[in-house]
Amino acid sequence: MNSSAQPLVAVIVVAAGSGTRLGHGQAKAFVSLAGRTILSRSLDPIFALGAETQVVIVAPADRVGEAQQIGTHVAGAASAYLTVVAGGQTRQESVARGLAVLAGSVQTVLVHDAARALTPVAQFEAVIDAVGASGRAAVPGLPVSDTIKRTDPFGLALETVDRAELSAVQTPQGFPRDQLERAYAQAGHDATDDAALVAEAGYPVTIIHGDPLAFKITTAWDLRRAEQELQPAPGLVLPRTGVGVDSHAFAPAADEQPLWLAGLLWPAEQGLSGHSDGDAVAHAICDALLSAGGLGDIGSTFGTDDPRFSGARGEVFLTETLRMLTVAGLRVGNVAVQLIANRPRFAARRLEAEGVLAGILGAPVSISATTTDGLGFTGRSEGVVAIATALVYPA
Repeated sequence: MNSSAQPLVAVIVVAAGSGTRLGHGQAKAFVSLAGRTILSRSLDPIFALGAETQVVIVAPADRVGEAQQIGTHVAGAASAYLTVVAGGQTRQESVARGLAVLAGSVQTVLVHDAARALTPVAQFEAVIDAVGASGRAAVPGLPVSDTIKRTDPFGLALETVDRAELSAVQTPQGFPRDQLERAYAQAGHDATDDAALVAEAGYPVTIIHGDPLAFKITTAWDLRRAEQELQPAPGLVLPRTGVGVDSHAFAPAADEQPLWLAGLLWPAEQGLSGHSDGDAVAHAICDALLSAGGLGDIGSTFGTDDPRFSGARGEVFLTETLRMLTVAGLRVGNVAVQLIANRPRFAARRLEAEGVLAGILGAPVSISATTTDGLGFTGRSEGVVAIATALVYPA
């Protein structure tokens, strides 16, 4: 890890398991899960944490380089906080090797199984918050719903265990660093649960509410379940979203520029300055649609140095944007616009404007208007701002 980084939290990701029960003939963390490795998906929520966090991946000795590549790809700009080390013969030895490379600034340590690849970021945050607030270990768990029987070695039922006293624990398990290090230093046997070592060392462990998505991928059945969780519902086509913003100042009254806004002409209103007609609503919609389609923005697509668009109406831009989306194999789902302006008084013509724009795009358009209570250039009636969001779908 970059020596200049001073994270207070570290997550040790245990990814050195053999994965024998999964039956893929390789270390479990490197098995594909819906097009990406289990390890890669397990890192997503960790690098989404708001606080600076050291991430230590403990990988099989022969796959340290591959783990480094996967971690660097997921981390992006946060790769300075990533460390990869070779694991040991047991899980406990692997965690110990992760502890050995923690930055001196780290105060809270989370230990997480890479096999719990769908654990949501909220579970990491909850564990970190619980450790910080209490100064005690925090372990996520779920209530046990099945009836549990204690049996003898021959399978005979001896008694029913009160399930109200049981919890199915998950990871990440969080600890004050000093408590976890002392527990490991005192450990006289191998354990598969870090919280057990900490409890044996005399420190309290709190169970907090877990999440069903944090299940462990152990068997082929578990892997199939995880793949199904990552798939959209049958028949569901996910949209792409885009945001567009445009602003124009009112033209000097002497210019006698007509006002075009939201595809409508507003007689007796002062017009907006611009290379085209200055229709901020239409332009913001174009920007949002281009953004959703991954087609650039209005400035690069309809440049102000292009004489074809001098004085052009908003309909021209919208029609061309729609053509570009069609060529890209996309269709418009819907558009929503927020207009910020003191004038013109928009409410009386809102439905008319929505109808005109929807007719051009062949999709629903909704527009709302507000003011800024006298604040800023819109509050001083110097211009208008439009903010648009758009959804597009594969055609």
